[in-house]
Amino acid sequence: MIEALRTTAFRWALGIALWSISLSLLLLAFVYWQTGTFVQAELAHRLRHELRYVAAEPGASVSRLEIWLGEDLHNVRFAGLFGPDGAKLIGNLDALPLGLPPDGEVHRIGTPVMIAGRRLREELWMAASRLADGRTLVVAHDTDEIDRAKATVLRALTLALGPVLVLSGLGGLLLAARARRRVKATQEAIAQVRRGDLDQRLPVRGTDDEFDRLAQDVNGMLAEIARLMEEVRSVGDAIAHDLRTPLTRLRARLERSRTGAHSLAELEEVIDQSLVWLDQTLSIITAVLRIGEIQHKHRCAEFSRVDVAQVLAEAAELYEPIAEDKSIRICVEVTHPFPFLTGDRDLLFEAVTNLIDNAVKFTPVCGLVRLEVSRRGAICIVAVEDTGPGIPPAERDQVFRRFYRAEPARHTIGNGLGLGLVAAIVELHGFQAVIADAPEGGCRFEILCPATIDRGALHTVAVISA
Repeated sequence: MIEALRTTAFRWALGIALWSISLSLLLLAFVYWQTGTFVQAELAHRLRHELRYVAAEPGASVSRLEIWLGEDLHNVRFAGLFGPDGAKLIGNLDALPLGLPPDGEVHRIGTPVMIAGRRLREELWMAASRLADGRTLVVAHDTDEIDRAKATVLRALTLALGPVLVLSGLGGLLLAARARRRVKATQEAIAQVRRGDLDQRLPVRGTDDEFDRLAQDVNGMLAEIARLMEEVRSVGDAIAHDLRTPLTRLRARLERSRTGAHSLAELEEVIDQSLVWLDQTLSIITAVLRIGEIQHKHRCAEFSRVDVAQVLAEAAELYEPIAEDKSIRICVEVTHPFPFLTGDRDLLFEAVTNLIDNAVKFTPVCGLVRLEVSRRGAICIVAVEDTGPGIPPAERDQVFRRFYRAEPARHTIGNGLGLGLVAAIVELHGFQAVIADAPEGGCRFEILCPATIDRGALHTVAVISA
């Protein structure tokens, strides 16, 4: 029983019932007040009308007053005609009521009256008017009619409170039960998710109400969690695979060298090769940690104004010796005027160098790598394109994932983390990375970002040949 009182259904039903009772009480008070006001206004209207009718002809006032009193079958009408000295001339009022002004308006005044042979003090609604000959005419009515009307309304509304309470309670229980069914379905789905079923989704009925919108938000969150979990699993598998190869080689080489090395030179060669493999494993771990650091936005505090043209020139100069070995030309083109970005200069330099590294790696001998900075409206475009084999459209959404390697890259040196690092830097800055076909058949990487313009800068086209 106590557990049932704690349920949302009970609280909702109780709340709806209390709300309904409160509204009913307010309605009762309003109707009660309006009923009393209406009956009082009607009574005052009748008293004023009768007063004017009797006083209209002073000579006939006595007969008219007697007729009005004679029609009273319930002893609720009172009247009196008093002389200029206040003496009673006719009527069932013994004396001129004290405090009653002869202004023709209705007033509520207590006065003694004779009812059924008994003298009682009654609260009467009365009006008085002074006639032309100095006499005072008084007509009155008791308050029983008003009190009976109020009592009738009060009794009717009070009797209606019970059904209102019951019906509102039942309505609250029905609404709460309906909501509880949806909550129960949501709880069951969440319980399955908690047991590890990340493919489970909360029910959506298509009503677009608050429950549906909440379910859609939670389903979106579950989909993102499932994606991240799958990415974690794939990253973990990729790390294990990429680390196992150099570590296995390292262990086998050290084991053979422990018994097979016959000279210091042979031992030094084994150590040098082991260091190379260890550097490969450390570079993988460093790259993963670097991406994680960037994705957690630990570098946002270092944002400043960055000359992106200078960044491209320095990156091209850095890769000039590597490009020379393959007779690759690196061309840097910057349109007028120089665009400036807001961001972390070191991270942007790192993103550009990773793109250039990829371009040089996959561009054939005597090919071309072109770096470009241009504008499209308010957007600055930083582009790196090559004359290599390109990336198939079906794989372009995947290449920014960590450890993902497209088919042409599977037989080249690398760990699949370069473009993942570029994606993390782009996301940190709120930019957008786009992959397209280069005009000469290769691949074109674009970083789209808002820019400010230095109006004093001049048009520059720089070509670095290697």
